[in-house]
Amino acid sequence: MLRSHRLSPRQGCGAPRARGWGRLVLWLAMALLVTLHAPLRAEPIELESFDLVRGDDGLMLGFSAQFELPRPVEDALLKGVPVYFVAEAEVYRDRWYWRDKLVSSATRTWRLAYQPLTRKYRVTFGGLHQSYDNLFDALASLRRVVSWRLADATQIEDDGHHYIEFSYRLDTSQLPRPMQIGIGGQADWTLRVERFKRF
Repeated sequence: MLRSHRLSPRQGCGAPRARGWGRLVLWLAMALLVTLHAPLRAEPIELESFDLVRGDDGLMLGFSAQFELPRPVEDALLKGVPVYFVAEAEVYRDRWYWRDKLVSSATRTWRLAYQPLTRKYRVTFGGLHQSYDNLFDALASLRRVVSWRLADATQIEDDGHHYIEFSYRLDTSQLPRPMQIGIGGQADWTLRVERFKRF
């Protein structure tokens, strides 16, 4: 005669509860793993200062940006991939009867590269090169700009109807093409700040 496999009332109450606790522990473990392996979001670039000065030499801009390189960007740099930072500024004059007039535009580009043989970082700006012993000093050299001429004095009228559109960013369009495709849409590679200011 076969024995019945029916659970006792005590067993019947405990088994579902045990399965419930097991599922909860499994769910918490999976959530923890996802959190630990989730990519860190890039911190945005912040402008610590942004100053426009009009004088006899024209319209001058000075700014100071604060940011750190996200880990994927730093890893690519250490593997020999140079990264580029670009600052762009456009000066406009208001016109009520037509589109606003573009008075002038200016662009600055910095190239940051790591040299494994010398273990130094190299920043190139225009035709000038400067080497640094560490990443902190290299980034400091391209975070701050002083007395950047955006327009001549003769280009700016005295009616007070001008404004500037400014951006400073990590320029991924200058990375190798296969890499551009690979990093598409990744937050770690989106370092950018914009500013609009009237003067």
